[in-house]
Amino acid sequence: MSAPTHPRSLPPTRRARTATAASTRLHWWALALPALAFGLLLLLLAGSGEAHAATGEVSGLVQVAQQLLRAVG
Repeated sequence: MSAPTHPRSLPPTRRARTATAASTRLHWWALALPALAFGLLLLLLAGSGEAHAATGEVSGLVQVAQQLLRAVG
């Protein structure tokens, strides 16, 4: 005579983890990068009304980008 088998269940701590796995937290960069991209595009659009022919002087946006690249690199 064989004994009835029962399905294995996870321990209570494992069950709690899998239940909250669907509600994961966002990393800081998941919000910062789109906000940064939006800000840069907004600056590009706002500065397009002041567009001039190339005179050799560097625009403010290019100066900020150069400083940012120097700081990062």
